Amino acid sequence: MSPARTAFRFIGILVSIVAVFLVVPLVVALIENEVAARNAFLITIAAAAVIGGVFSIVFRSRVSDSVRPRDGFLLVASAWVIVAAVGAVPFVLSGTIPRYVDAFFESMSGFTTTGASILSEIESLPRSILMWRSLTHWLGGMGIIVLTVAVFPVFGRGGLQLLRAEVPGPSLDKITPKLAETAKIFWLIYVGMTVAQTALLMVGGMDLFDSLTHTFGTLATGGFSPRNASVGYYNSAFIDIVITVFMIMAGTNFVLYHRALTGRVRAIGRNTEFKVYLAVFGVAAVAIALSLFTSGTYQTVGESLRYAGFQSASILTTTGYATADFDLWPAFARAVLFLLMFVGGCAGSTGGGIKVVRHVTLIKQAIAEMRVFLHPRSVSHIRLNDNVVRKEVVFTKLGFIVLYLGMVMLTFLVVSTAGLDLTSAFTTALVTVGNIGPGFGAIGPTMNYGSFPDYVKWFLCFSMMTGRLEVYTVLILFHPRFWRS
Repeated sequence: MSPARTAFRFIGILVSIVAVFLVVPLVVALIENEVAARNAFLITIAAAAVIGGVFSIVFRSRVSDSVRPRDGFLLVASAWVIVAAVGAVPFVLSGTIPRYVDAFFESMSGFTTTGASILSEIESLPRSILMWRSLTHWLGGMGIIVLTVAVFPVFGRGGLQLLRAEVPGPSLDKITPKLAETAKIFWLIYVGMTVAQTALLMVGGMDLFDSLTHTFGTLATGGFSPRNASVGYYNSAFIDIVITVFMIMAGTNFVLYHRALTGRVRAIGRNTEFKVYLAVFGVAAVAIALSLFTSGTYQTVGESLRYAGFQSASILTTTGYATADFDLWPAFARAVLFLLMFVGGCAGSTGGGIKVVRHVTLIKQAIAEMRVFLHPRSVSHIRLNDNVVRKEVVFTKLGFIVLYLGMVMLTFLVVSTAGLDLTSAFTTALVTVGNIGPGFGAIGPTMNYGSFPDYVKWFLCFSMMTGRLEVYTVLILFHPRFWRS
């Protein structure tokens, strides 16, 4: 089967899946009697179903062996653009976000789990639109390609190329011999966690709608909330703790959950990345809490820990929720949050950013190099989870960080042309490439991206997608050799 036919077949399946999930906000629109939103979803579903059905049927054939690594990069990058484009249509047709550039920005931010919004007033929007806005998080968190491969295992070995190009983290761990089974297990764990958090939030006083939308944003490490004040609206210690715990869980490698469920609990305790991840969170939360308490920002140690722990988890896992305007916190607390923006979650989680394992690997390599300087004739290896890390793996992770920071710098330059101050411009670049959402200054937790020029919004969409797809998948498309036959 030709690459072109494979692409059309793949796009058809993908658009069809989006059409199915659009039924969820349509049901909400029917229940809430939101006529404009109902019509918008009906039109979008009909169009997506027709396009998806036609492509899936016309280009139906065996494609299991036809997806090469190069095809995988192009298909995945194209898929995310197409899904964001389709996801933006209900925003425009309903009149919620009249301009398509703004609707596309909101949609791309949702699917990439960035949580950056152009909206200044959220609570007055139709509930069905808010449901779709949060549902884009949930779909993008685990990965739309992962879902496609799980539901439609027709791609066979070719599906591996697609997953490698999408799954966040330095490597893809197969936990079963069959790739489709691995994808299904990930999604089943994801759904189970969704049910658990939704139930706990309802126990804490949220209604079903708010519980679902906040759960979607938490487990996808996205950050969209149906409330203007985000999670801070509820002013509930119980809700803060539940969301903090599930943010940390969402930022953990999902392979570890499978090992726990299959009785290999000790493997979790031996996982270097997981231990460092928890240590970073703990140290950051305590440091920020001390800063908040000693500065008088909060009156008790418990209250300081509550807000510090929530915000540390939110930024570390790249979720982006807020319970307070952390841009008003003491300089030291903001500095710690700023450093967390460079860390990210674990590989194989729904979190964005550089990922903890890359930092651990390069720090270990730096220490090993120092040992070589002291003992030039020694042979030094680094180990991760009791396994020797090959040099080429270290070089790959180093290359990623160079490209990642290069993308941050390029985005910083583009955003700076909009006339923002340096703090706002740089954190805008950092939080969009890292899929974090809120930053400091003009894009703080109480601000939004609505005032940015259109060309900056388009570029930020590119930055968000590049960060979500682990940089290589998108930037490799700009390499001249990629297009040579």
